[in-house]
Amino acid sequence: MTAGPDPALVEAYRRDGVVVVRGVLEVELLDELAAAVEANRLDPGPDACVYDPDATFWDDYCNWERFDAYRRLALESPLPALVGQLMGSTTVRFFHEHVLVKEAGSAARTPWHHDQPYYCVDGDQLCSVWAPLDPVGPEAALEFVAGSHTGPLRLPRRFVDHADYDSYGDAFPPVPDIDADRDRHRILSWATEPGDVLVFHMRTLHSTPPAATTARRRRAVATRWLGDDAVFARRPGPTSPPMTWLTLEPGAPLVHPRLPAAWRAPGADDAGVTSVA
Repeated sequence: MTAGPDPALVEAYRRDGVVVVRGVLEVELLDELAAAVEANRLDPGPDACVYDPDATFWDDYCNWERFDAYRRLALESPLPALVGQLMGSTTVRFFHEHVLVKEAGSAARTPWHHDQPYYCVDGDQLCSVWAPLDPVGPEAALEFVAGSHTGPLRLPRRFVDHADYDSYGDAFPPVPDIDADRDRHRILSWATEPGDVLVFHMRTLHSTPPAATTARRRRAVATRWLGDDAVFARRPGPTSPPMTWLTLEPGAPLVHPRLPAAWRAPGADDAGVTSVA
């Protein structure tokens, strides 16, 4: 992606905090990711979670060093260049991958939330990419509140019962009840096919539709990305993922061998950028 994305796409990302980009990932990589997700299901990592009694909604993360397809997605796919250009960052570091699977027939709801307060990171050049491995129709598609990335950090919520994190106290305001007053918000959503990606700012509020039932299996691999201004943040309580191995001081640049550099703009200063190896 040397020429860069369409300027209208960059403008939409910066205005709305989310865009859909069609046909970004190739079939070969998607097949490898599907196999990795199945291997991951059979061999979960220490931070894997199941969010409902019937085990129809589960996730896992920070396994990219165990499954080569996740590493390839992070370091060899078009994603690092795409997010760097959308964020307007000269460098991009890979933060972590996050596998999310809803089995066919699942009515498990993803609560309204945004990603950044869960993480030990502050800054503005921060984004997530959601890559589906199955077709996702409007009944199960993610919804986003356009422009919410310009608002404050909000309390993180548990996916099991949708309650706010107790340990965060009143550090941040709660997530507003979007569904109670949907007409006040510009809500964006797209049906997607494998190969498409949703790119969204880590502060963009998102959820799945009310009372949604997943008509077919919905597998997705999300990736999280850090730009030039990403710095370490200490939260009032545990972060998800924990990343206890990060022992930086608050405000320090998020530079660490386990957060590999994935892309730099042509001609960018290499200061502070380590090898992807």
